[in-house]
Parts: sequence; C-alpha cells; structure tokens
Amino acid sequence: MIAVPAGKRVYGMQLPIQAQSSYFVADWEKTAGPKELARLATACDESGYAYVGVCDHVSLPESVVGGMGTHWADPISTLGWIAGFTSNVGLLTHVYVLPYRHPRVAAKQFATLDHLSEGRALVGIGAGHVQAEFELLGVDFHARGKALDSGIPQLAAALENEFVEGFGARPLPAQSPRPPIWVAGSSPAAIKRAARLADGWLPQGPSNAEMVGILRDEMVRVGRNVTNMMIGHITPFLYVGTPSFDVGEATLSGSAQSIAERLLAGTADGVNQLQVRFKARSCDELCDQIRTFAADVAPLVTTI
Repeated sequence: MIAVPAGKRVYGMQLPIQAQSSYFVADWEKTAGPKELARLATACDESGYAYVGVCDHVSLPESVVGGMGTHWADPISTLGWIAGFTSNVGLLTHVYVLPYRHPRVAAKQFATLDHLSEGRALVGIGAGHVQAEFELLGVDFHARGKALDSGIPQLAAALENEFVEGFGARPLPAQSPRPPIWVAGSSPAAIKRAARLADGWLPQGPSNAEMVGILRDEMVRVGRNVTNMMIGHITPFLYVGTPSFDVGEATLSGSAQSIAERLLAGTADGVNQLQVRFKARSCDELCDQIRTFAADVAPLVTTI
C-alpha cells in the first residue's frame, strides 16, 4: 500500500482543466484541453510529485452553474487516461463522492485503475455537498454521512478480497492489501470519520493544529496508530520567483528559501502531505512552476 515514509513529507497537486468552476479556474484553462492536461500531469510525474488529483461531480443543477460550471470530467476515466502516459505519480480522486455509487461499483473502478496503473491508485473519497445532485441521482442527501460510515468498510473489503459475501470480482488491485483510502472533509465529523476508518485525511482547504488535534485524539480514542496516518494540508497559492504580474496578497512568492520558510510556518505539526497550487498565466508557466517547486522548494520542506 502506498504510504508516506516515516520522517518525510510528500507533495502533490490537484490538476487544473479537469474541473472548471469559476471559483478557481484560471483564464487560460478555459480554452485548454487534453494536450495541456497531459503536459501538466507529465510534469508532475517527472518531478517527484506524490500524486495528481482530480475531483468529481456527475451533473449539476442550473442554480449553481454560475459559480460551479458544468465542466467536471469523470475522475476515474481521467485518471485511467493519465495512467497510460505516466509512470510514477499517484492517481488521486480528490474527491470521489462515494454515496453516489454502490461500494462494489466503486471497488471495481478503483481496483481496475490500480491494476492497470501497476499500483498507483489513491482512493480519496468524500460525502459530497450539492443536495440537488443527490436528488437527481436518487440518493438521500441527509444520509450521506451514514452512507460513508457503512460504505468505506464495504469498499475496503471488496478491494482486499476477490470474494465478499459470496460474490467475486477481479482484477484485484496491484497494491496489497489494497490502495490507501483517504477520507476528505474539514468538519469535525469528517475528520473523525477519517480517523476511525481511513488510511489518511484530506482537508478541503488549509488544515490547522486544531484539526490535526481532532484527528489524533480520535485515533487514540479508537486505538489506532497515528504514526501510519497520512495527514494533509492544502497550501496557499505559490509563485516561485519574482512574478511579473499581480498574484494577489495571499500568494506566497519569492525565493525558494523564503517560500519554504513561510510554508513550514503555516503547516501544523504532524502534517506529512502538502497539496500545492500555483498562480500561472499559461500552461507553459504552470509547467515551469511545477518543476521549479520540485527542484528548489521541495528539498526544503519534505523532511519532518
């Protein structure tokens, strides 16, 4: 099973282009497509990123598309395509809405992805948040937490075993006993669910010491080993170097040393996975930032 090595901190990236909400899409992404997405995934693959991430919506109501848009490529299809031209990078759903699918369907998708990618799938799952989308799919929005609580063990069992309760499925995942399951969400309920049931926790934004404390306390309460847990953090936007355009006050820019110091100052103790994001005006510039971060900043922030 893919895990964060003891004493290390890994870094990954949510890919642009795959999802194009007006809340976060850059202008250049609006005319980008598969070629640009492939270039970005390849840059991450060649630069030591632990994963590339993609997110999940099935069909959104017109009432929210002004902000969220309608372009959300299917995450499993996208990651399967990326697997074909990459060799090392992990393939993360951040996140896959498990309550939309039967756990056996989810297990079939992730087992196949892991099998075909030779052990690179990372199962990032969450509860979902758009009530109308649940209603469209005939799923109880208000029971989504309970669906995760029951669905995660079923998903894990189906990934670990060829036969569960008399029904079998292959291919099995390449990872043993299965790909890691990382549960997403920043509410106390979501954090505690990750602590009880998952191999890692993915915040839906920056994490902090209070959140990490909730996670650790819950793991201790249920008798789980905190040492083996992936604990995530989403960084501020970054621009390595001196930008020639307005990157906004919240973006960390400057020298690699300066960025590393500020990143570490804003990272809670115990975090061993950073999801980085960059300001860029083009695919070329973003590829440059991906590589420059890996070469110059990552060596300064990946040892705990």
